[in-house]
Amino acid sequence: MFLNITTTQVFDYLPLIIFPAILATLKMLFFSLILGLIIGFFIGVFLVLFSPDGLMPKKFIYYSLNGLVNFVRSFPVIILIVALIPFTRFIIGTSVGWQAAVVPLTISAFCAIARLIENSLLEVDKKVILAAKSFGASNRQIIFNVMLIEALPAIFSNLVFSSIQVLANTTLAGAVGAGGLGAMALTFGYQRFDEMMMYSIVLVLTILVFIIQSIGNHLYKKLK
Repeated sequence: MFLNITTTQVFDYLPLIIFPAILATLKMLFFSLILGLIIGFFIGVFLVLFSPDGLMPKKFIYYSLNGLVNFVRSFPVIILIVALIPFTRFIIGTSVGWQAAVVPLTISAFCAIARLIENSLLEVDKKVILAAKSFGASNRQIIFNVMLIEALPAIFSNLVFSSIQVLANTTLAGAVGAGGLGAMALTFGYQRFDEMMMYSIVLVLTILVFIIQSIGNHLYKKLK
């Protein structure tokens, strides 16, 4: 059956429901991605540095970090969000709202980013690393001045993917009290059978993904 969507309905939804939901989603995306990137970057570097074949092999640290990343990544995001409610309440003081959602979203994001950064660094040609060693470069110089520079395009491409994944996770967080577009889709689109709201949110999410991917593709070409 053809959807009965009018211009008046669209403009009624925008300022009252959709704009605040977009703002909450963007806040979740921004803070989760920034915090996840900071933590994930260092863990990814440590995984490469302390691996059994790394520049500074430390098996205990490596297997501890590797186990942590694998453990967290084994959880579906929606289950992780629910499981971390006590921890979120301890950190933030509440388990609802976009601020509370940042905690589990950050934990999910940093584990994924750490693995992506680790894989990007491991793809750097070993001959380049050996050449840097032969010139007397320190481990810090090899990591930051050689490996990261060589892996930068791949890392950036992976971060674009991570950004889109975090955006998708914000909609899941909306199902358990985080607000944002996910909550609006569930409350108005699903529970109230409001097709106008559902398809409006789908359109907004599609536009956001398109913007992220377009900016990512443009900057990736510049780095390449």
